[in-house]
Formats: sequence, C-alpha cells, structure tokens
Amino acid sequence: MKIGVPIEIKNNENRVGMTPSGVFELTKRDHEVFVQKNAGFNSGFLDEDYIEVGATILDTIEEVYAVAEMIVKVKEPIEPEYKLIQPNQVVFTYFHFASSEALTNAMIESKSICIAYETVEDADGTLPLLIPMSEVAGRMSIQQGAKYLEKPIKGRGILLGGVPGVPPAKVLILGAGIVGYQAAKMAAGLGAHVVIMDINMKALRYVSDSMPNNVISEFSSEYNIRKHIKDADLIVGGVLIKGAKAPKLITRDMLKEMQPGTVMVDVAVDQGGCFETTKPTTHQDPTYIIDEVVHYTVANMPGAVPYTSTMALTNVTLPYVLKLANQGWEAACENNAPLAKGLNIVKGEIVYKEIAEAFDMEMA
Repeated sequence: MKIGVPIEIKNNENRVGMTPSGVFELTKRDHEVFVQKNAGFNSGFLDEDYIEVGATILDTIEEVYAVAEMIVKVKEPIEPEYKLIQPNQVVFTYFHFASSEALTNAMIESKSICIAYETVEDADGTLPLLIPMSEVAGRMSIQQGAKYLEKPIKGRGILLGGVPGVPPAKVLILGAGIVGYQAAKMAAGLGAHVVIMDINMKALRYVSDSMPNNVISEFSSEYNIRKHIKDADLIVGGVLIKGAKAPKLITRDMLKEMQPGTVMVDVAVDQGGCFETTKPTTHQDPTYIIDEVVHYTVANMPGAVPYTSTMALTNVTLPYVLKLANQGWEAACENNAPLAKGLNIVKGEIVYKEIAEAFDMEMA
C-alpha cells in the first residue's frame, strides 16, 4: 500500500503522523511511504531520518495526497485539505466529527473512508488511540493552568502548591477518566488541594484508592459543581462521551459565582467543550477572559510537546496502520472489532451513530 504522511497545517500543530521508526515497520513489509518535506522537523525528526528507513520525501502536501492510498496524520483535515482528499482514500487521524458540521459535510462529499483514532474501541470500552494524548493533555492542563494563574496573565496570582505557611491552590477536576486522573496526579504532585468529580463510582473508587490524601473524590452533580467553583482557583474539564459532544457542565451564569482570576482549562474542547463559554483557541492565542474568568481552550494541546506526543501516538497507532496496510481497510475492519469501531464516514455515508445524532443526519 502507498501511505502518505503530510505536514500538519493546523495552527501550531507540531506533531507528525508517524515517526521514522514507524515508517521502517511499513517499508520493511514492502509498503511505500511518502512523507512531506519537513513533516517531522518540529517533532525532532529530519527528512534524512525518514529517507534512511526507506521513505520517499515529497515537496508538497498536494503530492502526498495525490499519491497515497492511505493518509496517516494527527489532526482532522482543515479546509485547505478538503479538496485534496480523494474518493476511496483512507484517512486515519483524529477527526472529532461531532464538534464540526463543516468537517463532517466535507468528508461526506469526499467519498473517502474516515477512520477516527478517537473511536477505535477495545472490548473493555477503553479507547487505545485516545489514551496517550489524553495522558499528555491531562498533565498539560495542570502545567498550563499553573502558568495562567500567574497575575501578569490575569490569573489569581496563586502558586499551585503554595509554600510553607501559605495554603496551596484549590483545583477542581471534572471527569475521572484518563484526562482527569492524569490532571489530578500532576496537581497532587505539585501540592495542590484537588477535588475530582465524576458520575462513575468505579472511577471515583479507583481515584480514592490510588491517589494521595490531598485528592478528594466526589460525585458529580450540578449542586456539587456550584459548591466547589466558588473557591476553586483552577478548573479542568476532562469529560468525554465517545464520539459525541461533551456535556456543558459549567454554564455561563456559573462564571459569576467564581473568584476573579479563576482559570478554566477545557481539555474537552475537541468534542465541543464541557464549559458553555468554551470556544476553540490556538497555541498562538490560547486564552480569553469572560466575567474575569480566564479560559484556556486550545484544541490541540499535545501539539505543544510534539516529540513526546508523536512518539506516544505512533506507539499505539502503528499496529492499526500495519493492519490497514497489510489487509486493506475492509478486511482489516472485518477482522478487528476495535478498528471497525473507528469507521465514522465511509464513501459518503455516516456509519457512526453519535455523529448522525449530533447533526440530525441519516446514518447508513
């Protein structure tokens, strides 16, 4: 199979779809890999690294899309790429269709085969291709939140872990999944007082059993959320509903109950966000302020640490890329139930229920 790895053109997206190590696993099986010039540069991989493992370097993104039977990338195609995607071409990436009707319509019109990393699902309900980026984003949410709590960036002017004689910041985390757990782990390690909320009692029990004493688990309800936002310094939204829009757990009116300079980090922004006031931002312009509350809502947070993110992503995507390349998408999905759940749009038809429901569209 001919596999294409283009440069990511989303704002400040520095990751690349595949490492040279991953490319080598394909070329040694006689697949052809076409990498766009400098695609791996911002992740720390040179064109020479790809050439050494048998890849062909192409100058333009148009050339990569034109030659490839399968595109392997990181983020969803954006408007300049829509016209490059061909009928029957497999596109394997993070799509997050439920947050963008324009992208959904464009991929329907392309007649391509869209396989979304974020909906590949194991038998136990885990999302193996989302987990590593959720781990990165969860940890980064505390790193970024701590930074934006600083007064020069309009935060409350609080050091997350405090110092002897001065209490630490209070961190509220919504969602005890991968993002929430990793965020709690980082915040606790820095010495913050952490409350993590979820409606899944199994997840809360795990948090309670495994986290240090400065992490408290609590059942999530509007009443409890309203109680904690009043004195929270940093709020992290990490709620995920597979393939669907995130629920709005913090509404616009709740902002007035928060302290001026409170920071909200919405890791669920790719799925529409779990704050009503969320709108996607970029690494170039990451924050905005509403009612004196700082919002950090960057839609590709792991793109800021591309070496770590690219390595972690290839570790989990490569086995599926190999299945698709070796067997073709139809046989690979027929033989692998987790991969089959990654099918979102196939040759112009929506095949994933939550996407159809998000936009009141017909499903095949």
